[in-house]
Amino acid sequence: MKYYLIVGEASGDLHASNLMRALRREDPEAEFRFFGGDLMAKVGGVCVRHYKSLAYMGFVPVLLHLRTILRNMDFCKNDVEAWNPDVLILVDYPGFNLKIAQYIKLHTQIPVFYYISPKIWAWKEYRIKNIKRDVDALFSILPFEVEFYRKHGYPVHYVGNPCVDAVDAFRKSFKETFDDFVSAHHWGKKPVVALLAGSRKQEIKDNLQLMIQAARSFPDYQFVVAGAPGIEPDFYHQYIDADTEIVFGETYRLLSHAAAALVTSGTATLETALFRVPQVVCYYTAAGKLVSLLRRLVLKVPFVSLVNLIAGKEVVTELVAGDMSVRAVKRELAQILPGGKERERMLADYETLIQVLGEAGASERAARHMLEALEAYKKKLYA
Repeated sequence: MKYYLIVGEASGDLHASNLMRALRREDPEAEFRFFGGDLMAKVGGVCVRHYKSLAYMGFVPVLLHLRTILRNMDFCKNDVEAWNPDVLILVDYPGFNLKIAQYIKLHTQIPVFYYISPKIWAWKEYRIKNIKRDVDALFSILPFEVEFYRKHGYPVHYVGNPCVDAVDAFRKSFKETFDDFVSAHHWGKKPVVALLAGSRKQEIKDNLQLMIQAARSFPDYQFVVAGAPGIEPDFYHQYIDADTEIVFGETYRLLSHAAAALVTSGTATLETALFRVPQVVCYYTAAGKLVSLLRRLVLKVPFVSLVNLIAGKEVVTELVAGDMSVRAVKRELAQILPGGKERERMLADYETLIQVLGEAGASERAARHMLEALEAYKKKLYA
């Protein structure tokens, strides 16, 4: 069968690539065409647009690149319609993907599946109308989403979380010692604190400098930045100092050896928890006090990090908008480093969180459910 996938950022590229492998195991004749990234390209198929041409974040960047975004959207609609796949699989990225879903549902009989639900439970809950109208089947990776969608009379499939799969596979094959890790990079033997400042340039610009300023108060540790896929090294060098190291393509390797981490909210917070690395969630924004007020007024959920949302309580401290400062980062980091009073409590909460997420195998379960749903759709269509 023919599968068309649309991804808008690095985490989606990872999860979609694993889904593609699982689909190919279930369907050896699978053909893929996609808006995606390098990991998807390694699986095979035709990459018609790289996600880097889509990944604009924030009002001003989106406004400045609006013509490009609209041009990509028009191209995507036409390309999906022309290729006429057996199914369109959308991966997160709701601002773009829900527009595509609306068009495809209105103009074709191509079934639309959604993998990794739009986070409408956080805000823009009104989008449930679009999903119920335009999406034939939704496959969730967050356990609390099941009840949210059930409340709206829309059934979803919880398939487990693909981060569990990725981390589990990495840990099973990983044998490196800490000494081997730092020696390979010609670093000293001080314990490592990982800095994960986001996957987009705006996030990195806003957060990394503050993280590094806070790091200077901890001379007994060495701080290492995990470079994001698709971000050139020169971009980072504007913000890091001579005492801060940076690695690319080694985020899991870095987390395997980190004593603690400073993490910008996103998928990385969950991955850090799965590696059992205590963390502080850091998400600076300009006009922080105003954003903090708007957050309380607009957001439907009490947390921004996946760790806290899944746990249903504050497992990790969130320094967001007006709460994010160098002083606050130093205070909270001290609490989770070895000997800190919050470290063991956080590690114990991680174990409970991991039990809630369930076992590895999300991509395989998603692929099986998709094929079953696709068969049911075809029977309904031709009944």
